[in-house]
Amino acid sequence: MIVINGLLKSSNWISGLQWLFFIFTNIVVIPITVGAAFDLSPETIVNMLQLSFIVTGLACIVQAFLGHKRAIMEGQSGLWWGVILTLCTTAAAQGMPLPVLGGSLTVGIIITAVITFLIGVTGVGPHLAKLFTPAVMGVFMFLFGCQLIGIFLKGMLGIPFGNKTEGAHIDLSISLLSIIIAILVIVISVKAPSSVRRYGLLIGIIVGWIVYALIFKPESPIGENTKFALELFPLGKPAWDMGIIITTILAGLLNTANTFGALKGTESMYEVETTKSEYRASFTITGIFTLIAGIFGLVPNSPYVSSIGFLSQTGIIKRLPFILGGFMFLIMGLIPPLGHFFSQLPLSIGSAALFVSYLLLLNSSLNFLKQVRFNTVNVYRSAVPLFVGIIIMTLPASYFITIPSVIRPLLSSGLLVGIILALLLENLFNWDKYGVEESAQQKEKESPLSDETVMKTK
Repeated sequence: MIVINGLLKSSNWISGLQWLFFIFTNIVVIPITVGAAFDLSPETIVNMLQLSFIVTGLACIVQAFLGHKRAIMEGQSGLWWGVILTLCTTAAAQGMPLPVLGGSLTVGIIITAVITFLIGVTGVGPHLAKLFTPAVMGVFMFLFGCQLIGIFLKGMLGIPFGNKTEGAHIDLSISLLSIIIAILVIVISVKAPSSVRRYGLLIGIIVGWIVYALIFKPESPIGENTKFALELFPLGKPAWDMGIIITTILAGLLNTANTFGALKGTESMYEVETTKSEYRASFTITGIFTLIAGIFGLVPNSPYVSSIGFLSQTGIIKRLPFILGGFMFLIMGLIPPLGHFFSQLPLSIGSAALFVSYLLLLNSSLNFLKQVRFNTVNVYRSAVPLFVGIIIMTLPASYFITIPSVIRPLLSSGLLVGIILALLLENLFNWDKYGVEESAQQKEKESPLSDETVMKTK
């Protein structure tokens, strides 16, 4: 009866529309960029886009009813997305065929799905959560932001994704439009009233798409009558490149940081502490949808940490509007003309909007790092993984050709190397006891009211 009354309230449907826009903005670019990186046919990309809508909408609803039971978006993981696009770039530079890369990714994702499911069923999630300290999460958020921002910036500059980067150059006209759209979204996010600010990304995408269509007049590569069809292993049939598989499994394990970040970050809003059963249910459901992703070539799911910002900005913490938003998103995926329409979104425009959105990861990183007591001695706990990770991100993929192929995909990913270093340094050393005396002495020297100064004053 309560649910029926809630469905009759227009405010719940309006709030559901806000959730729909938020989910759409975060998801629509991912399957398009992955399809472009793997050089898939336009028809396959449209099918992947529609299936992404269906799976994401369904995952949100299932998590809200049976999982953590909070209004937290469950969508295609940004960490997974960044790792997959990075592997596409490095594989092209190292001469690995895309079907081998895609097939090995498929195997790795399926194995990860089983592991994630077992984490949920066995209830070891809370024990893993202890490994992801504020220092680790701070490094994770910062490197995560660096990798995604790098991907979006390349998209804004008109540089193609995946294996088509050889001989690529900056497209000045596309770059100028993308930069203008990014500035527009920032201005809306800073200057506009809160009622308009929450639609900044959507406004940027709509305006940019219209202007792009008027200036460049792109032609649709596929017909309007394309039918939705399920395709098994579109990225490549299962293959066994151990380096890719190992890297994929490690990425999946590190992706659990999203679950911990999202659930811990919303505890104060819901005035609860996440229980073992909630962790268990959340991981179990994520594992099931990760398996679906592996079979159908989608980017695997995880709870979105960025949901915290949406909840804080809008104050919509009730589950019903979130469920309605997920349901509407699912319906969008079941209507083929919508899938065809959204597949034509220019990658440069989508990249510009998300470029602005993920700049906020710096704030998340700083909030975690503020909880750590740094001094001149223990600063290495975060300095080493941050700087090493960032430097690896800037190195050309060809530099890693001399590294054994089994570990090459892992060591060529600055994000994964940085997170692994942070986990090792934080959990093998008790950094809080280092540099405490030196820090106290330094503060005493810098204090304007030392004993000598006080005596002279007297």
